[in-house]
Amino acid sequence: MAKQPQSFFLEEWLRSIVVINSNKDGSVRTSSSAQAIIQAWADLRDSVQNQSFHAQQLQALKTLVNSQTSLHVADPQAKLLLSILSLQSLSLPQESYPLFLRLLYIWVRKSRQISLVVDSAVDILLRIFSQQSQSDKNSLFFSEGILLLGALSFQTSASEKSKRLCLELLCNLLEEEHRYLFLSDELASSTLAGAGYALSSSVSICFRRILDILCTIWGRKGAPAASISQGLMLLHLIEWVLSNSLNLRSLDKIDLVRELLENDEPTQSSFAIVMVAAGVLRAINRSGSSGFMPLRNSAEGRTETVARDLVVRTKGLDYNGNHHRFNLLLQCIALALARSGSVSYRAPLLVSLALALLTEVFPLQRIYNKIFKFPEDWSVVLEEVKDHLSSLIFKEAGAVTGVFCNQYASADEDSRSTVESLIWGYCQDVYMWHRQATVMLVGRGDQLIREIEKLAESTFLMVVVFALGVTKHRLDTRINRDTQLQISLRILISFSCMEYFRRMRLPEYMDTIRAVIVSVQENESACVTFVESIPSYDDLINNHGSSNLPKMEYRWSMDEVQTARIIFYMRVIRTCVDRLPPSVFKKVVASTMFLYMGHPNGKVARYSHSMFVAFISSGKDPSQDERVLLKEQLVFYYMQRSLEGYPGITPFEGMASGVAAIVRHLPAGSPPIFYCIHCLVQKATSLCSKVSSDDGDLWKNWEGELEPPKKVLDLLFRLLAPVDIQVLPSLMKLLAQLIVELPVNGQNMLLNQLYQQIADSDDVIRKPALVSWLQSLSYICSQGTQKKGSELSGETVYLNRTKARL
Repeated sequence: MAKQPQSFFLEEWLRSIVVINSNKDGSVRTSSSAQAIIQAWADLRDSVQNQSFHAQQLQALKTLVNSQTSLHVADPQAKLLLSILSLQSLSLPQESYPLFLRLLYIWVRKSRQISLVVDSAVDILLRIFSQQSQSDKNSLFFSEGILLLGALSFQTSASEKSKRLCLELLCNLLEEEHRYLFLSDELASSTLAGAGYALSSSVSICFRRILDILCTIWGRKGAPAASISQGLMLLHLIEWVLSNSLNLRSLDKIDLVRELLENDEPTQSSFAIVMVAAGVLRAINRSGSSGFMPLRNSAEGRTETVARDLVVRTKGLDYNGNHHRFNLLLQCIALALARSGSVSYRAPLLVSLALALLTEVFPLQRIYNKIFKFPEDWSVVLEEVKDHLSSLIFKEAGAVTGVFCNQYASADEDSRSTVESLIWGYCQDVYMWHRQATVMLVGRGDQLIREIEKLAESTFLMVVVFALGVTKHRLDTRINRDTQLQISLRILISFSCMEYFRRMRLPEYMDTIRAVIVSVQENESACVTFVESIPSYDDLINNHGSSNLPKMEYRWSMDEVQTARIIFYMRVIRTCVDRLPPSVFKKVVASTMFLYMGHPNGKVARYSHSMFVAFISSGKDPSQDERVLLKEQLVFYYMQRSLEGYPGITPFEGMASGVAAIVRHLPAGSPPIFYCIHCLVQKATSLCSKVSSDDGDLWKNWEGELEPPKKVLDLLFRLLAPVDIQVLPSLMKLLAQLIVELPVNGQNMLLNQLYQQIADSDDVIRKPALVSWLQSLSYICSQGTQKKGSELSGETVYLNRTKARL
């Protein structure tokens, strides 16, 4: 059963549903003191006694109305108000009438009334509406009048005759003054609450008539434009009314509602009928009863009819969210289904929900189009984005996504494929749009970018939740294997496009990745397809935006949207590199990998080094000559690319992992290993030569300027253990040549480090040779610079002997 209003006033409950932020009629509700309330009633009594009505009495009415939350109006006060209204000698100002009606409404809702007083109130209201010119009344007067008439018809203390009169007048006002009753949410809430009371009256003579009016009122000529907030109020009003009918088993009213839904009248507003149907479904779902299937079927069927018609019309227009007359209806369907509760699967509902998500809940295309069309006037777009982030439809994004996924779970394969294509295509579009927008706005529209990214972050969450649902229902044994691979690939590519907007750790994200990557890893063709979807090298370094956009300077390393996507590819490719043919890696991956090794962000550059390590470590079968050949070819450029950026750009940890992979995974004695070691020694020598040898403390501690060469030397020292025996003598020789050229403090520091490292080694094969080498190196260093030249030639002979022994 629907949750009953938390106050005495139905209109306040309706307002709380949509959280009205402004009081359009200007009546601010503030609580007055008890003394002020007593004085206000006294001023009104003076009006009757003195047969006059002045500003003092008008202020008294305002004081009382502003205290409606705590105000209690009993029969004596109601009689006072009615006597003032019935006095023919008084000339009441027009603005006083809504105040009188509001106070009488408080009396009706909060007090036990005497039937005689209620009937007299009805008579006076009928006279007020009939005798005075309606042109003198304002919108507030009509809405307050409908609210009071509805409340009177709902009260048990009113006679059946009075209820009938109230209902007839209420219907006439709804039909004749509808263009004034929905100009604001404040007015609409009072009008709808009055209609709700009337629909719940024990006299149901006007029940169907009121429903018909509510379902046609927004479609009539001259009626104000419908709004989502008013639609939601209508939805929950129908829920409230029908919950009472379901609870009381008012079969006559239930049948009338079903008839309304089944009769597709041309005058009915699609906006209103969808909200009425949603209110019906919500009431049934919350009642917990399964005995209203005909009514449920009618509500679901009518919503499906509206959705099908909308999908057909938008498809014919190549709908992209720029047709205003469809925007509201899409939002209406999305919110209606989100608040209805359980709804049976129907294909048009699924497609309309997808359209609503992509064009109304997350209207990124509409926003980007305005930026591209008016690149110099984006302040208006900023306000539009801010307004959308606080809108009702955006706040319901999670609920709409949930009902969309529920519909998808029960859908047929064709419908699933349709909405999947919409979502995956949207992801690629968002990537392109946001990349262009950030290039245009960076430095001058940063606030707009931040606001758009708030919207895009929520879009990412929707995509992840949907993708997880796709994996649960489409990646099973019942689905064709090729179809599964295609779905997995499209999810991965879509995630790569949305990766920039992933600002938090999501279990759903990781679960989806794990579900789809398994099938891709096991299939070479799928691996190749995924890798070939990576942006081309030309696209990476150049911004080929729309020809309509102004030409701007573009630096690939500053493009964070693109960088996030490439990082995603590198993470995924590492997991399937064993299945990737070397030719594809060389053609597609290598150029991108080496490009991003020069990225100024060390974290990004490390991903490229990790990609290199993954490839060098791949392919355990030594018979794969093509893969081994490519590995050796890549080493030469890898060392050049890494060392030219060290220590400024290249992250040492990334380079160290690459070097370790080279010496561990290339064939023993491979020329690239010799080249790698030679390059490292050259780099260390070059870095050391740039540092003054006169600063003893600097060389003693290897800090400051000497920290980069010290890291390279540490790396070379660590290679003494894993490097193969064929390469070890060359490494020892090059290290010896480097160390003896250093200042004494530097030599001592490095010799001590080597001593500690060799002493801790448990490699019984290498240790004897390393000990002998270290002793010889220590001896040469101790002889001083005069003997370095002659001794080194002798050391070469010794190292050759060491090589033979090994």
